[in-house]
Amino acid sequence: MVKKNNKVLDSLYAAQDKAYRNFQSALIPTIDSGRFIGVRTPVLRALAHNLIKDGIANDFISKLPHNFFDENQLHAFIISEIRDFDAAVSAVDKFLPYIDNWATCDQMSPKIFVKNTDKLLPYIKKWIKSKHLYTVRFAVLCLMRYFLDDKFNNKYMDMVINIKSDEYYVNMMRAWYFATVAAKYFDRVLPYFKKLDTWTRSRAIQKALESYRVTETNKNILRKLRN
Repeated sequence: MVKKNNKVLDSLYAAQDKAYRNFQSALIPTIDSGRFIGVRTPVLRALAHNLIKDGIANDFISKLPHNFFDENQLHAFIISEIRDFDAAVSAVDKFLPYIDNWATCDQMSPKIFVKNTDKLLPYIKKWIKSKHLYTVRFAVLCLMRYFLDDKFNNKYMDMVINIKSDEYYVNMMRAWYFATVAAKYFDRVLPYFKKLDTWTRSRAIQKALESYRVTETNKNILRKLRN
C-alpha cells in the first residue's frame, strides 16, 4: 500500500514500532496486515491532542475513508476529545460506517457523552438498528458505558436482547453487555440470560464468571444455566 504524502502520515511513520505492528496485525485478523503502521496507543493519544491543539484535527477527520488502521485509531481518539456534544455525536455518526474493526470501535469514547445521555439515546436507537456490524457494536457499547447508573432501565436490555445477528463481534459485545449488567443488577438481568441464544449466553456466562464484581452465589446460578 502506498503512503499518502501528508504530515499526519509522516508523524505516524515516525512513531512506527514494527514489532508492535506485527502484534496488532495478529490481534486484529479482520484487517489486512499491510494496513498497520504500528503506532502505540499512548503515542496516538498524544498525537490526537497535538492535532487538536494545532487546529489540524478537523481537517484530518473530514477526510474519509482512511487507508490505515492507525489513522482510524487516531480519528477515534480525536473524536473522544471533542467537548461539544453536537459536534462529537455528529463526528461519531459520520465515522461509524467506516469503522472496520473492534479495536477502533471500542476505543472511541467521547467524554462529552457521559453528561448528555438523554441527547445520546436517540442516536443509540438509530445505530442499534444499523446493518453495519460495528455501528451496532458501538450502540451496545454506549448502553454499557453510559446507561448502567441510577437511570438504568430494563428497556435498554430489551434493545440488546432484540438484536438479531450472526456477526461474531456483535454477539461478543452483547455477551459483554449482559455480563457487565450482571455485576450491578443481577436479579433484573437473569431472565435475559435465559432468553439469549445459546452461543451468546455461553459467552455472557463465561464473562460473568471471570468477573470479580459478580458474587459467587450469582456465579453458581449462572453455572446452572450453562449446563
